[in-house]
Amino acid sequence: MRFKTALLAIATAASLSAIGSGNATELVVNGNFDGSNYGQIGWNGNTLQGWNTTGYNFLFSAGNDDYPGVTGTYGNVKLWGPWNGSFNGLGASPAGGNYVAADGAYGVAPLTQTINGLTVGQKYNLSFYWAGAQQYSYDGITTEQWKVSLGNENYSTAVKTDGNHGFTGWTQELMTFTATSTSELLSFLAIGTPAGEPPFSLLDGVSMSQVVQPATPTPPPTKVPEPGTLAMIGLGLGVLGLGMRRRKSKQK
Repeated sequence: MRFKTALLAIATAASLSAIGSGNATELVVNGNFDGSNYGQIGWNGNTLQGWNTTGYNFLFSAGNDDYPGVTGTYGNVKLWGPWNGSFNGLGASPAGGNYVAADGAYGVAPLTQTINGLTVGQKYNLSFYWAGAQQYSYDGITTEQWKVSLGNENYSTAVKTDGNHGFTGWTQELMTFTATSTSELLSFLAIGTPAGEPPFSLLDGVSMSQVVQPATPTPPPTKVPEPGTLAMIGLGLGVLGLGMRRRKSKQK
């Protein structure tokens, strides 16, 4: 009997999990930055599916970020890493594949995407991986940060300090936004210092879905006594009443 009960509990939990995951519809298009148009995004006809930018922002992969680099407005751009003499741990994010690197001190402009299918007043979770790095051939300590917004609601990550020729490592961030319209602009703006030592904020694994509210637990049903039990209670009350009458008669 206990074994059957345990199996039933496991099956119920699995069903609830499947229902919850089924409701979490992904709203971001190309949040892993798939594609092979490496280089400066929005420059010389280089596009990135789902995203727009006019800033000094680049699409890298873990295979070309520190060597051989990619092409931008002012020539080759790459980051400090193991292939150019800095064993700082530069590598792919936990999401894998490509990532965006945005200069936070030069040509600063956001990476944006319009999110559709929102419900006004509904909360949405936004998650992403990010890190800080420095452009190759420059020296010094830098800082990196992302300012993130959905519509008029804004949040910022913590500021990461990156050592000379460094890499901060990847961190996963979670933010919750409340929709005020059925379509709103999602924006990632890199903020870095100082201007003369190009600080790059890296971004990958962008995902957004509706916050699924937990189901309200159903209260247990009120236990109603069976007819036989009610009859026994009635008989007991009757006997008790008869005994009290006899006691009163004796006292008189």
